[in-house]
Amino acid sequence: MLKNLNLDNVLFLDIETVPQFARFEDVPETLQKLWEDKASRIVQNNSGETPASLYHRAGIYAEFGKIICISAGYITGAQFRLKSYYGDNEKELLADFSVLLNRHYNTSQHFLCAHNGKEFDFPYIARRMLVNRLTIPDILNLAGKKPWEVQHLDTMDLWRFGDYKNYTSLNLLTTIFGIPSPKDDIDGSMVNEVYWKENDLERIVTYCQKDTLAVAQLLLSYLGQPLIKESQIMVV
Repeated sequence: MLKNLNLDNVLFLDIETVPQFARFEDVPETLQKLWEDKASRIVQNNSGETPASLYHRAGIYAEFGKIICISAGYITGAQFRLKSYYGDNEKELLADFSVLLNRHYNTSQHFLCAHNGKEFDFPYIARRMLVNRLTIPDILNLAGKKPWEVQHLDTMDLWRFGDYKNYTSLNLLTTIFGIPSPKDDIDGSMVNEVYWKENDLERIVTYCQKDTLAVAQLLLSYLGQPLIKESQIMVV
């Protein structure tokens, strides 16, 4: 797949997610009970954790979380352009992102690329689109597709070379490839607090864009191509 890949046809992306509510106490009673059931499978014996104390992790599950930012990047000529879809209104940002996919990434020649995208970003976006009563763009919709028809690239999956025993973080891979770390300000574990307590969505958007750029840099490294220079990056 990579041998004949046209990088102009690849959309690099990263998403940031948070729990749907600021505190467990704010969650509707029905959902509280369902989270308690979910949390009971997460909690370790004698860990002292409770469903309430674990609620900060709810954002990683599409049933209990929401997307607050999707940063998308693409290579065009000598530039790498970044655009972010973000806000408190998840349906609105997903609808805007759908327009991008339907207009510009709608043929069999196009690909989406993310780190751990096959297990997190791509299915999470699709599930939240369904929850928000939005039509899933074809490039995200896997229904009825054969494996070789799926237009998804995953920089973690590519690094595995068939070895599925371990998770390899984007931060680790950027470090060993000499790529500037996207975690120089915050990391994923801090997004919930920055959003719900600090109310600093712009800081999260910047972090999300750095992750998107890092994914592109990693794929370029896999291909043995020069990295994107700072002077080539344009936020639109």
